[in-house]
Amino acid sequence: MRFVWQFLAVVAIYALGGIAVTAVRENDWLTLVLGLTAAALVVLVYAWVVRRTEHRPALDVAREGAVAKTGWGVLIGAGMFAAVIVNLFASGHYDVEGLGSVTGALGLLGFMAAAAAAEEVVYRGVLFRIVEERTGTYLALVLTGLVFGLSHLLNEHATLWGGLTIAIEAGFMLAAAYAATRSLWLTIGVHFGWNFAAAGVFSTEVSGNGANQGLLDSSTSGPELLTGGAFGPEGSVYSVGFGALLTLVFLWLAHRRGNIVPFGSRRAAGADSAAKLPR
Repeated sequence: MRFVWQFLAVVAIYALGGIAVTAVRENDWLTLVLGLTAAALVVLVYAWVVRRTEHRPALDVAREGAVAKTGWGVLIGAGMFAAVIVNLFASGHYDVEGLGSVTGALGLLGFMAAAAAAEEVVYRGVLFRIVEERTGTYLALVLTGLVFGLSHLLNEHATLWGGLTIAIEAGFMLAAAYAATRSLWLTIGVHFGWNFAAAGVFSTEVSGNGANQGLLDSSTSGPELLTGGAFGPEGSVYSVGFGALLTLVFLWLAHRRGNIVPFGSRRAAGADSAAKLPR
């Protein structure tokens, strides 16, 4: 029953936050404020419902080290997407015409913060963590990663290929990051860093949700296998490659730290102390 209560609680806040942020999407300043508020609320509700249903503090959103872990995550996510753009630019498939919109970038900052926090709490904090207790780390990673990727098929310009790429480069990678660090702050940071770099900095499409106007006025062109087409660079083979590489790195780190849950062990991994990224 704890899964049901946790899932319903965080999905309810996810939905309400999404409705509120979407309603003011045309106003960048309101989007920034409401987006950051929605991100904070979903984390607070997660911490509350875990405490109520599992009778323990939610260590994966503990205040200690939260800023540092989130910061590391943002650097990893933004760096990963920047690497994709560098490859597209070097091959002549990404062009910058000039500067875009600072206020547009601020609005996207709030929007992406809300999306990153809500999706990480739902998919990694509740779904992956509890499924992992039953099935082990590797099977939980595959199952929840596929669910995460295929959920993006609901987006406007979604394709099956796009959904599969999201499963690999994001669903698998973020689950591996959570397994390695036992920190939602880290995965929220990675998720936000990737999405904000894509939309708020490089002004590309994100997961088939249409064009964005961030800091740069840019355009992509070329074969969909490299650019991702209307789905955005997340559908690029570059993104899949970098995401798969990071997945392996995080799994290696999880194994090294003893954070891999074997199949059938029924160990409550989420109750363990959150590990820290290496200095």
